[in-house]
Amino acid sequence: MSGRSQGSIFPETFLRRFQTEQNDFLGRIITGDETWVYSWDPETKRQSAEWRDFDEPRPEKVRRKQGALKVMHMIFFDMNGVILRWPVPIGTTINAQYYKKVLQDKLRPAIRKKRPGLLESGILFHDDNAPVHTARAVTDVLARYKWELLEHPRYSPDLAPCDFHLFPKMKEHLRGQRFETEEDIIQATKISRSRSRSDPASACVELAGHIITNIEVVDAE
Repeated sequence: MSGRSQGSIFPETFLRRFQTEQNDFLGRIITGDETWVYSWDPETKRQSAEWRDFDEPRPEKVRRKQGALKVMHMIFFDMNGVILRWPVPIGTTINAQYYKKVLQDKLRPAIRKKRPGLLESGILFHDDNAPVHTARAVTDVLARYKWELLEHPRYSPDLAPCDFHLFPKMKEHLRGQRFETEEDIIQATKISRSRSRSDPASACVELAGHIITNIEVVDAE
């Protein structure tokens, strides 16, 4: 590719589409990712901060590891919020066939129930470049459903809203708590989502829309 990196082509393409399609473009995007939720996660420095006198010694803090028990969550969302939160059973291998099954048996029915209009207007599906997401079995099922797959630049965090907004907000209320069983983790994750003041998924896409609105695309010379 001459003169321009692959990483600069994709964002420019999205910007141009937004300028043409406006909110219809953002409103049709569904994205998602996977994350581990642990039986115990230490609080952040901000959460564990405490007031002390100027001459009071700094308290010693022991570095602690995350809990041994953990549950993988697969979460998909659009600008209106979370569409599917799927806890993967412990011991399950997340390969292309399993991911394909989640898209078929979990995500598509959830879209039909919560966002029926999207199936008619056409879904713009965004994933990162993990091998599971880009496998032939997965892209074939997306093509069969006629979901347009938005390309993702290699090794780019720019289009990974889950890692920068959704997952940290979801886990914020879970830090410092201990959970004994897989079901405890799953239920706590549900409660954590409902305690959030605003929907992280919606806020993330709204922020993206605000940024896009204020960026002008300039053709490269």
